[in-house]
Amino acid sequence: MKRNILTLIIALFIGTSCSSKDRNSNTNLSLSDKKATPETVALYKKLGQLTQKGYMFGHQDDLAYGVNWKYENGRSDVKETVGDYPAVYGWDIAGIEKGNPKNIDGVPFDKMKQFIKEANERGGISTISWHFDNPATGKDAWDNTPNSLKTVLPGGQNHKKFTSWLDNAATFFLSLKDKNGKNIPILFRPYHELTGGWFWWGKGNTTPEDFKTLWKFTIEYLQKKGVHNLIYIYNTSSFGSKEDFLANYPGDNYADILSFDSYQNDDDKDGKKFVEEVQNQLKIVNEIGLEKHKLIALAEAGYEAIPDPKWWTGTLNKAIGDYKISYVLLWRNHGWKEKEQKMHYYAPYPGQVSEKDFIDFYKLDKTLFEKDIKN
Repeated sequence: MKRNILTLIIALFIGTSCSSKDRNSNTNLSLSDKKATPETVALYKKLGQLTQKGYMFGHQDDLAYGVNWKYENGRSDVKETVGDYPAVYGWDIAGIEKGNPKNIDGVPFDKMKQFIKEANERGGISTISWHFDNPATGKDAWDNTPNSLKTVLPGGQNHKKFTSWLDNAATFFLSLKDKNGKNIPILFRPYHELTGGWFWWGKGNTTPEDFKTLWKFTIEYLQKKGVHNLIYIYNTSSFGSKEDFLANYPGDNYADILSFDSYQNDDDKDGKKFVEEVQNQLKIVNEIGLEKHKLIALAEAGYEAIPDPKWWTGTLNKAIGDYKISYVLLWRNHGWKEKEQKMHYYAPYPGQVSEKDFIDFYKLDKTLFEKDIKN
C-alpha cells in the first residue's frame, strides 16, 4: 500500500513538473515569412532553443558610443564592465526614409552596417526599430497628429511617398551581408510601443483596422522587394489585458515575436511598481505566446542612470522572474545631455554605482551574453 502511494506521489510530481514546464516554454515555432532565408530560419529556431537556457541581454547602440566615448573600435560599455559583449544589439533606422547619411541619434548608416556585420561574425544578434517621421506633416515620429497613418495606406495621399521610404529600408536590409555574401538575419520591430499615444501610429491616433492594414502592407511590400531576412516583432507599451495587447495585432502570419517595453521611473525608486507591471504583462504575453506558438521578449527596458546599486539582480532579474523570454534590451548609453543637464544611460560602465551588481547579473546561469550564444 505504501509503495502504491509513493508511486502515485512520484507520478503526480512528475506530471506537475512537466505541465509547469510546458506552461512556460514554447515549441512548434515557425516563421511568418514562408520564403525566409535559411539563415533567418536557423536564427529563429536558435532563439527558441535559447529560451530553454535563459534570456539574452541586449543594449541599444552598444558598439557606436558609450559614456564619454564615441566610435572607438571594439569599445562597449557592457564589455568593459563584464568582459563580454551583449548577445543582442539594438539599432534604429530613423532617417533612412529621407536618405539621410545618419540616423536619429547621429549614427552613420555605413557605421551601423559595419557594427551589425561585426556583431554577426562574433555570433551576436541585431534588432532594428524605426522612429520614422510623420509622413503627413513632415515632423518627427512624436508628432501624433490624428489620422496621419491613414494617408500612407493604399489610395492615400502619402502612399507613394511611404513606399519610397520602404524602398530605402529594403535596400538597407538587403545590404546587410556576412563575409560569405549571405543576408544577415535581423529582428525587425516596426511601429513599436503601439499601445501608447505618443507616435503617429499609436493608440488613439488611428483605428485598429487601419493599423493592421499598414502592418500587413509593410511586411508584404518588403517581401515583394525580396527582403526575407527579417523576424518580425509586434511591440506595445503598457496594457492591461489580452484584448488590449491584441487590439492591433495583425495576425499570426504577420508576427514572430510578441513583446512590450517597460521602464522604471524616478517616482518608483524601489522598483516595486516596475516589477509588478512587468510581471503582470509577462503573464499575459506568455499566455498569448504559448497559445500562438510565438516567442516573447521585453524589447526595451531600463532605469535611467541606474541609481540603484542592486538594480540588476534585485529588480530587473526579479521582474523577469521565471518567464522564458527571448531577450531583454536596455536603452542606449548617450552620456551627458547638455540640453537637459543630466546623464542619460541605461547600462553600466566601469565605476558606475551598479557595476558590481551587473557583474553578478552577468554570472547568473540564465543571463545570456554574446559568449553564451556563440555556438
